[in-house]
Amino acid sequence: MAKAQGNLSAGIMAAIRKRRPTVVNRNAAVDRGDIVIASYNIHKCVGTDGRFDPSRIAQVIAEIGADIVALQEADQRFGERAGLLDLEHLRREAHLVSVPISPFTEKGHGWHGNVLLIREGAVSHVRQLKLPGVEPRGALVVDLDLKAGPLRVIAAHLGLLRHSRARQAEMLLKASADGAGRPTLLIGDLNEWRMGKRSSLSFLSPMFDPSHAAVASFPSRFPLLPLDRVLGNPHHLVTSVEVHDSPLARVASDHLPVKASIDLKAAQKDDADGDEARLADAGQGKR
Repeated sequence: MAKAQGNLSAGIMAAIRKRRPTVVNRNAAVDRGDIVIASYNIHKCVGTDGRFDPSRIAQVIAEIGADIVALQEADQRFGERAGLLDLEHLRREAHLVSVPISPFTEKGHGWHGNVLLIREGAVSHVRQLKLPGVEPRGALVVDLDLKAGPLRVIAAHLGLLRHSRARQAEMLLKASADGAGRPTLLIGDLNEWRMGKRSSLSFLSPMFDPSHAAVASFPSRFPLLPLDRVLGNPHHLVTSVEVHDSPLARVASDHLPVKASIDLKAAQKDDADGDEARLADAGQGKR
């Protein structure tokens, strides 16, 4: 027990030392016209003050100003599993619409609490994954056709147990492998603060780099642990990652939102250049 506590303390101290790194300057990313992505565990709309207030969550989502937002815990967990947000209000005020899925109940919004909101673009395919593990957990695999090009988004909420997270990470890796060359994002509350080989997210390598830009998002009043992630494939797809730390965000949920910029055009160009190089090598090999 003492050894486990020591490892936990060391991990927390490492998280403190690495608080809020930024991959590149945020202004430079915006100037390039990058797509802004966000992940937000809304804690069933219950804030750190114990109040249930969906309007605060909607305000924070509007503050972020993202083009794509993955939400976790957007439904009641038991009973009717009713949706907790006013999706029509989000459409009017934040110009975000929910990707259509088959919820658990007529009153539900998400899949195991996962909801994906988009500002624009076409949804070409949606899969709803039931993730393995002790707790009921799930993920959405959504193929989008955006102005900047095709993109696959995997929105997930992983379990609290490390063994379950490891199995879930392996399943998500398989779900990302059939993307037919689409740049892919894995976003959500991955419930893992460890780095390196001890991390349950190490199973995501080499397709995703779990050590890339891990920013502290939990608990929201004094964020120490990088539970919420935005991971990209190819790795340079994600150009910046930061927490959205506002006075309202600190009280609206026990997690802070994480937002990132992605350069979809650059990722596509690099893939095209790589394909040309492989074709050229193949042609030379036939001579």
